[in-house]
Amino acid sequence: MSAARPTPATRIAAFPGRPPVPFDPARAAPFGWWPAICIALVALIDRVEANLMAGALPRIQEEFGFSDTAGGAIATAAAVAGVVLLLPAGRLADRTRRTWTIAAVVAVWSLLTVGSGLAQSYATLFAVRVFLGGAGLLYNPSGSSLIADYFPGSGRARAFGLERFAYYSGLPLGIMVGGALAQAFGWRTMFFLVAVPGVVIALLCLTVREPVRGLGDRIEAMRSGLPGAEPSGAVAPGGPAQTAPEPLAAQLRSLLAIRTLRSVVLGLTILFFGLGGLFFWMPSYYQRAYDLAEGPAAAIAGGVGLAGMVIGTLLGSRYGDRRHGRSPGWRVHFGAIGLAVGTTGLGGAVMIPVLPAQIAFYCLANVGFSIAIPTLTAASADIVSADRRGLGFAVLQFLITLGGAAGPLLVGAASDLTGSLRGAFTVLLLPLLAGTLVTFGGRRHYDADAARALTPSGRAEGPHPHDPAEGTPKR
Repeated sequence: MSAARPTPATRIAAFPGRPPVPFDPARAAPFGWWPAICIALVALIDRVEANLMAGALPRIQEEFGFSDTAGGAIATAAAVAGVVLLLPAGRLADRTRRTWTIAAVVAVWSLLTVGSGLAQSYATLFAVRVFLGGAGLLYNPSGSSLIADYFPGSGRARAFGLERFAYYSGLPLGIMVGGALAQAFGWRTMFFLVAVPGVVIALLCLTVREPVRGLGDRIEAMRSGLPGAEPSGAVAPGGPAQTAPEPLAAQLRSLLAIRTLRSVVLGLTILFFGLGGLFFWMPSYYQRAYDLAEGPAAAIAGGVGLAGMVIGTLLGSRYGDRRHGRSPGWRVHFGAIGLAVGTTGLGGAVMIPVLPAQIAFYCLANVGFSIAIPTLTAASADIVSADRRGLGFAVLQFLITLGGAAGPLLVGAASDLTGSLRGAFTVLLLPLLAGTLVTFGGRRHYDADAARALTPSGRAEGPHPHDPAEGTPKR
C-alpha cells in the first residue's frame, strides 16, 4: 500500500542543522532554480576562459611560433592536469561542504587566469595553462552532486540542462570573445578581463545553502508515493548515515559495476572527444579554408555552435524529463538518439566543403550533441546513490575530460600529417559512431540500476529483482 502523497504544505529537513522547511513537491525545482543557475555561472565562466585560446590561437601562434600539434597539446595538457585531481575532488565532494569547495576553486582559478596574459614564451604559457587546467575542473564533482540533491528525478534533466548548456555554450562564447578581444585589444588583455567575473561568481557561490545528501531522491520518492519516504524524517547533519569510509579502489569498483553507468560514461567520453576536436580547430579551419579574418571566423564557429546548443539543450532538457519514469530507459535512449544526430551532423560538416551546407551540418552536430549531454548527465545522477555521487561525477568528468583533451591533439597531429584540417576532422567520426551504439545498448539496464540507487545500500552488487536482463518482468 502506497504512502499518502505530499501536499504543497509539506515540510522537509532540507538543510543540515536547520529545522524542516516548507516546499511544493509538485514543482520541478522545489527550492527554486538559483542553485542550478549559480553552478551554471561557474561552468560558463570556466569554459569561456578555457576556450579563449581557440579564438585567438592564430595570433598567439604568430607571436610564439609553435605548430598545430603544439597548439593542440596546450588544451590536452591542461585537461590532463585537471583529471589528475578529479578523483580526490570527488571524494572531497562526498565528505565536505560543497558550496565552500566550489567558491574556493573559482577564486583560485580567477587568479591563475591572469598568469596566461603574463606569459612571455610558449613554455610559460603551456605551464600556466596546465596549472589552470588543474584548478578548472575541480568544481564539477561538487557542483553536479549539489544539483542532484537540490532537484528530484523528474526535474533533473532541466537542472542539468541549464548547467550543461552553460558549460558547453562557454565553448562557442569563449571562441567568439577570444577572437573579438584579441583583434580589438590583443590576446593578453582578454585573459585579464575574464578574471574579473570569476571573482564575482566565486562570491555568489557562497549564497547557496548546503543541502542534506539525498534530498532530491527523497522528494522524488515522496512525489511517487513510495512507502518510507516520510518528508520530515530525521536526517543526519551531513546527509545519510555515515559509515567507515571505503578505500577508493573499492568505491571505484562498485561504481564501474553499474552497467548503465559504463555505457553512459563511454558515450559521453567519445562525444567529448568529437566536440573537443571540433570546437578547438573550427575557427582555424574557417580562416584557412575560406580565407576569413580571425574575428569573422570565430564569430561563425562560435555563433553557429551556440545556436545549435540552444536548440539541442532545450530539446534535451524538455524531453529528457517528459517521458522519464514512463518509458523504460528513456533518458539513455533519448541521449543515444542525440549522439546519432550529432554524429550525422559532424559527418556532413566534414564531407561537404560548400560553406552554407557546412555551416548547416555543423549546427546540426551541435544540436544532437546538446540533446545528449543533459539527458545522459541526468541519467548518471539517477543511477548512482546519493552518498557517492561526488565520486561518480568525478569518474564521469575524469573520462570525458580525457576524451575532450584527446580531440584537439589528434586533430592537430592529423592536420600536420595530412596538411588539411578538413581531412583531419575525419578522425572523429568512427569513435563517435561506436559510442552511439554502446549508449543505445545501455538502455536495457537503466531502470534496474536507477531503482538500486534508491535502496539504502545503493550498491551494484548482484542482480536486481526487477532487472529485465535477469528474466523477471518489470513492474
